[in-house]
Amino acid sequence: MTAKISYADVEVGTELPQQSFSVTRATLVRYAGASGDFNPIHWNEKFAVEVGLPDVIAHGMFTMAEAVRVVTDWTGDPGAVVEYGVKFIKPVVVPNDDKGAVVEVGGKVAALLEDNRVRVDLTATSEGEKVLGMARAVVQLA
Repeated sequence: MTAKISYADVEVGTELPQQSFSVTRATLVRYAGASGDFNPIHWNEKFAVEVGLPDVIAHGMFTMAEAVRVVTDWTGDPGAVVEYGVKFIKPVVVPNDDKGAVVEVGGKVAALLEDNRVRVDLTATSEGEKVLGMARAVVQLA
């Protein structure tokens, strides 16, 4: 299966719809259960502070997964993502309240590649600060 977006319909600079993702402590507990990553920096505030963090932080892989949802929602097919990578710049701090943290993600077609593929560059921020760098996905379009 390939993306529902046609290669002919995109150009360099095409913007993907921006999305916001809420991250609460409950989200982190569910992710820990699914991933098996029970590192206390993701759920124990006292431990996180003792090791030099400002508070509990979201799992890096969780943040990475949420960011690529902008691409998979745009394509309509998660299998259209053929390559994806990021550099972790800053952790997403998740306070112990009902609101938690918010990760804002946007994307833009940065390059048209061969074989109906495009490179999408993503921006991901939390509290106005960049949390992922060099976030790039190569996507196979129809």
